[in-house]
Amino acid sequence: MSHILLVDDDKSIVTNLSDFLRQEGFLVTACSGQSQAITLLDEKSAGFDLALLDVSLPDGNGFALCQAIKSACSLPVIFLTASGDEYSVVAGLDLGADDYISKPFRPRELISRIHSVLRRYGKGGAPLEYRALKVDPSRGTVAKGGKELTLSALEYRLLLLFLNNKGVILSRNRLLDELWDMAGEFVNDNTLTVYIKRLREKLEDDPTNPEYIKTIRGLGYKFGE
Repeated sequence: MSHILLVDDDKSIVTNLSDFLRQEGFLVTACSGQSQAITLLDEKSAGFDLALLDVSLPDGNGFALCQAIKSACSLPVIFLTASGDEYSVVAGLDLGADDYISKPFRPRELISRIHSVLRRYGKGGAPLEYRALKVDPSRGTVAKGGKELTLSALEYRLLLLFLNNKGVILSRNRLLDELWDMAGEFVNDNTLTVYIKRLREKLEDDPTNPEYIKTIRGLGYKFGE
């Protein structure tokens, strides 16, 4: 059962949305402000699977809270924004938010967005392993040979994409499309090359002769056998 942190100062939204999410099988912990949310995250960050953040908060804003979350852990974030507020959307995505939905929103659409983001992160699933590599989606950690690796948010998402498609050849276009959906930011062909290189440097014993992320000339990349 996925555990959602809901941060919104509108009591009616919190009550109605919490009830709806619980009916859909989620655990929900709600709070009204940035400081309370940070306290909850410090106490049990590993217990949350996703954060739903309102942009406007009484003691700060959702942007600062998103930045704090993303700098501390790989918790997925979906913003609740005012309808048509393009600035909020762009600012939130630039800070690493995984998705946004405009108020007023259709509850079923929100559920669909939540499930989509959770699938990207492999939340609620068992650890993903290949050779000496182990990824624990519930904690957002990556280790090789028992030693934890430090990955950026986009590197982590790219690794999850490879692990969830083990042995499958992924074209550059497929990777670009997936990363666009995951990151909410512009990822071009040159940027993808850079991230593949960085990820190999962290995963491979010999990045020039990779065992994890293999180049399939003319087709794309394949993770593992």
